[in-house]
Amino acid sequence: MKEFLSHHGVAYTEKLVDQDEEALEELFRRANMRATPVIFVGEEKVVGFDRAKLQALLGLAA
Repeated sequence: MKEFLSHHGVAYTEKLVDQDEEALEELFRRANMRATPVIFVGEEKVVGFDRAKLQALLGLAA
C-alpha cells in the first residue's frame, strides 16, 4: 500500500499501531476494528489493499 501511494504521489501518515497505543485507540475509535492495514481517505475507510477503491477515492486513473 505504501508503494502504491508513493508511486502516485499521495502524501500519507503511517501509524504503527503495534508500537503506539494512542494510534491503536484511534484506529479502534475511527474504524471499530484493530486489524490492519486500514487507510482513511477523509472519513472513508479502506480495509486491506483495495486498489480499485483507493483509485476511485483518490481520483487516480485505473
